[in-house]
Amino acid sequence: RPDQKREMVAALQSRGHTVAMTGDGVNDVLALKDADIGVSMGSGSPATRAVAQIVLLDNKFATLPYVVAEGRRVIGNIERVSNLFLTKTVYSVVLAFLIGITGVLSQVFDFEPLPYPFLPRHVTIAAWFTIGIPAFILSLAPNNERARTGFVSRVMRLALPSGLIIGITTFISYVLAYQGPDQTETQKIQAGTSALITLIMIAVWVLAVVARPYVWWKLVLIGGSVAGYLILFALPFTREFFKLDPSNVAATTLAITLGAIGVVLVELSWWISARLHGEKRKIFATSDDLPGEHHHAHSE
Repeated sequence: RPDQKREMVAALQSRGHTVAMTGDGVNDVLALKDADIGVSMGSGSPATRAVAQIVLLDNKFATLPYVVAEGRRVIGNIERVSNLFLTKTVYSVVLAFLIGITGVLSQVFDFEPLPYPFLPRHVTIAAWFTIGIPAFILSLAPNNERARTGFVSRVMRLALPSGLIIGITTFISYVLAYQGPDQTETQKIQAGTSALITLIMIAVWVLAVVARPYVWWKLVLIGGSVAGYLILFALPFTREFFKLDPSNVAATTLAITLGAIGVVLVELSWWISARLHGEKRKIFATSDDLPGEHHHAHSE
């Protein structure tokens, strides 16, 4: 009876389940409305089709695994991309805050305030291969991870520590390379380049962490990002255009060292976060993680 169907949905929901209800008749309408996802047959009654979120136009249950897979892809990829963008927001705020603090201290202790390390073009190239292009590809990629609650907390657990690490190490790299208020234009560019090298190294590693578990095309994506930055720093034209000068060996070596320290800290925070929250981490994908395995969708 309609009331019994409704009670079955309520009973499952009371145990913490996400419930999908399928039906084609008027007696299914109440249960379809109460369910988290209502699925109606295309040949069903108009009332059933009206209350359902999904209508199976071909009247085949075999379509549902594709629906589940698409939902997983969208939700999982939004989480991945959010990690990248929120990390950038955190390190931008941290860097601006630290530079601002030196400005306040300069008023108190009467010294020249520290200028912001990056030109607008530096910020642009920092985002090209760590956020812009990878985020576009990751957002369209297949993804078979099950949707889970706790989206915001999971994103914060990666983005906050990663952003703090990038912001602080970039600031340290810049301060150590900074030659004082009387620095030449060349020294100014070299100091900014040092900070940028540190930032890019750690930001690429954050991308590498977000892209896990790896399959071949993700490794190509990360390799392409690294290659893109190497080309920008290697070609005389791009170095000139983007005001990059890694020729100061001491400053560049220091920047790479701080970048390596930041990479280790990001990796450690990823594993520690997993241990604290009981999450299983995988570096390489297994056959269970690959999309197109429709039996996984059936099992739900």
